[in-house]
Amino acid sequence: MPKLILIQTCLPDYRSKFINFLKEKLGNNFEVYSGESYFDRSIKSDNRITFNKLKNIYFLKRKLLFQKGHWYLLFSKNVLVLEMNPRIISNWLFLMFRKLFFRKTIAWGHAWPRAGKKSKSDFVRNLMRLLATEVVVYTHQQKEELQKKMPKKNIKAAPNSVYSKKEMCTDYSIAGNNIIYVGRMVADKKPKFLLKGFHQSLDIIPENTNLILVGDGEELQNLIDYTKKNKLENRVEILGHISEVERLSILYQKSLVSVSPGYVGLSITQSFGFGVPMIISRHENHSPEIEAVKEDFNAIYFETDNLIDFRKKLNDIFLQKELWLLRRKEIAEFCKDRYSIESMASTFIEIYFAHES
Repeated sequence: MPKLILIQTCLPDYRSKFINFLKEKLGNNFEVYSGESYFDRSIKSDNRITFNKLKNIYFLKRKLLFQKGHWYLLFSKNVLVLEMNPRIISNWLFLMFRKLFFRKTIAWGHAWPRAGKKSKSDFVRNLMRLLATEVVVYTHQQKEELQKKMPKKNIKAAPNSVYSKKEMCTDYSIAGNNIIYVGRMVADKKPKFLLKGFHQSLDIIPENTNLILVGDGEELQNLIDYTKKNKLENRVEILGHISEVERLSILYQKSLVSVSPGYVGLSITQSFGFGVPMIISRHENHSPEIEAVKEDFNAIYFETDNLIDFRKKLNDIFLQKELWLLRRKEIAEFCKDRYSIESMASTFIEIYFAHES
């Protein structure tokens, strides 16, 4: 019997629940193949996820990738799901040969290049889309946009998610007061801006409000040094990487708001899933998950890199604290309906059973 086989560059811990859900639903008819690290060295596979290991061979300073260890799948009748990333040379070969032999191959990933749908490099990504039997993108908005460009292509959306519906809950009785950031501590995410913004806002926020920083990365030591230099140890908690949903749930419950000082990523649905609104830098090259934002319902924007406007928006949140606390359940329910692991996995389950039938 054919299987659904997922082939990835690497499998970070946030993919574990998605993988486990598919294994639970498809059993032995589902397999995963992956390398152990991404183009960005800081992103690595979680060894707690069971997968068939591939060898990732990077070249040109990790700009291109060739994978080894799965080539016996090239002509198999399984449904293969490949990353829609033009930098993975081996995926091009899989797509071309499998198209010639009428094998079902799914391209999964961002509909558009990082520079946007009008980018010149979309020509290359479009070739990948044309070679694939079907395309799966990260958001419904991307699906609609891409369908206009490729009206004859079978395109589906699998909303990028990190938690199950059951996990998206919070204790609405806890009056959260902290400010939280969860994400990689890298320059593009601008955690240093958030730390400075918090520091400059101490006179307008409650004394029992702390800044909670969760994540690892190259900027981590700079954040620690700034905190020590400015004697903020009793107001700033730098916790490193945390993947356990139980610990994260408690941190979010104790927070009034989360912040995305740089571009938005998966943490937005994490925050909304716990009912916590987000303050977001407006003019960034955001990831597709930005579609989850309903301005003034679950998020507000501040002008990018503007500490004065950030301070103002933070003050606005605390002035309307009771409103945001009352809205927590609505925010969580909105996210639960649209951005759950169940919703994400259902797209791939449907693809598999459609192939079977």
